[in-house]
Amino acid sequence: MSSLRLRGARVIDPTQQVDAVRDLCVQDGRIEVLDARDAVDLDIDASGCVVMAGGIDMHTHIGGGKTNLARLLMPEFQRADGDPFALPANPLELASCGGCTPGTLATGYRYVEMGYTAAFEPAMIASNARQAHMEMGDTPILDHGAYVMLGNDELFLQLLAEGGEGGRNFETIRDYMAWTIHATKAMGVKVVNPAGISAFKFNQRKLDVDEPHVHWQVTPRQVVQTLTRALRELGVPHPLHIHGSNLGVAGNIESTLETIRALEGLPAHLTHVQFHAYGTEGPKKFSSAALQLAEAVNANPNVSIDVGQIMFGQTVTASGDTMRQHAQSGFANPRKWAGSDIECEAGCGVVPFRYREQSYVNALQWVIGLEIFLLVTDPWRVVLTTDHPNGGPFTSYPHLIRLLMDRSFREEQLAKLHPEVAAQCALKSIARELTLNEIAIMTRAAPARLLGLLDRGHLGVGAAADIAVYREQADREAMFATPEYVFKDGAMVARGGRITAVRVGGTHFVEPDFDLSIEKTLRRHLAAHGSVNFDHIAMGRDELCRCCNGGRLLPAACFKGVS
Repeated sequence: MSSLRLRGARVIDPTQQVDAVRDLCVQDGRIEVLDARDAVDLDIDASGCVVMAGGIDMHTHIGGGKTNLARLLMPEFQRADGDPFALPANPLELASCGGCTPGTLATGYRYVEMGYTAAFEPAMIASNARQAHMEMGDTPILDHGAYVMLGNDELFLQLLAEGGEGGRNFETIRDYMAWTIHATKAMGVKVVNPAGISAFKFNQRKLDVDEPHVHWQVTPRQVVQTLTRALRELGVPHPLHIHGSNLGVAGNIESTLETIRALEGLPAHLTHVQFHAYGTEGPKKFSSAALQLAEAVNANPNVSIDVGQIMFGQTVTASGDTMRQHAQSGFANPRKWAGSDIECEAGCGVVPFRYREQSYVNALQWVIGLEIFLLVTDPWRVVLTTDHPNGGPFTSYPHLIRLLMDRSFREEQLAKLHPEVAAQCALKSIARELTLNEIAIMTRAAPARLLGLLDRGHLGVGAAADIAVYREQADREAMFATPEYVFKDGAMVARGGRITAVRVGGTHFVEPDFDLSIEKTLRRHLAAHGSVNFDHIAMGRDELCRCCNGGRLLPAACFKGVS
């Protein structure tokens, strides 16, 4: 039994439409209403502070095989001259590799020190689910979950080719998706370069939205439509998480717009859209299409996005999109890369990269991301991300928040860029500055709503007491870098940028219903093509708990009544 009162804080809770100075009370890990005369275990004067729900990063690569490959590929950044994280002076922290792809321990510490309390791995491969859950379970304090990758696996493509989308195999595909989500204890489904990862294995080097897979003769449009419809019928709260076709290719805005049209009004989440908003205008045949993308998002309320903002400096790109990573491998910095295929399900490519302010392309990418943030009008459908570590490490979020909230600071940074970009971009004429309420939506309330986390991302009565307390400052970067206090389920876990308690985070997942007869199809397929016994694939709740260091299981309910 424990209780807490934060007195006199400015509470910002967009879900409850609250922005007011008031007390916030906690009883036994939940937000509660307490009488001002009631004694509490911890009473804090929070006057001059801004209180928000704990941050939720819904797209950050923190677990799974490619994340470890990224760490292994960059050992020089763990040495003394490679700017690694310093060895911890805090006895509660254990040493962990750092840099642009920190280890599990440092990942948990650094997120919590910024006021985040949950993070979601967006690209879990089904055959690697146990390892991904174990890695996330090794990440301290943060609640976590993952989206399982589908849409490039051979069984899905075979079923689709033989009559899936709108055909005789659709119900089989739907049950296969539900079984996979259930077996891997995923939070949703991610599709990466729809059908493109598979096509790459057949020596295809590009695949546009209406271009057929050279072997299966299905198109990315069919893949997206089938996955989107199936998830809707299954009632999975988070809509299809789409890494679209032609990532990073000049002119790919047309593919992105066609993907939105392919949805035909069904809900979907387009991820790291900065990498999918490129035109071909200008002397360098590379231009911003942020306005076109923003207009499409504004006109389609079924679509939500995260931005994948790039931040200047060294990072490493780690993606399931082997087709595009192979194409970009020549730009690696340092000059090395790795790629792999896994169980004919998916693959990954890991390419180190340094984003430079004086590079025309990199400077324009930076501009495009900020333009998208500022041109999309509904903050409930925009989530703040850098696609960690692809656009930049998550530790750069406070800097990104200042760019979005402070136009004069944004203009100072713009002046440092490649002169042609700084002179010609639309960003310099955008006056909008995001408010604290909008930041709270993009980093807390919107991710919770998009994931179906009914008791997270807000501070209403009964919500989980995941709370960040920031000292209000004009310098928003300093403000969001170091909260005064961070509470996880009502327990203080950080104070003034220092970890005060190390808890085990919980695991979010969904368990949609499916017809058990799908297991016959899966047994036949895996007997012929798999290397793992079918009976050893599915994870039960007890095993998930063991994988995640005994953390709480946090199943999200599927919605019902969808035909």
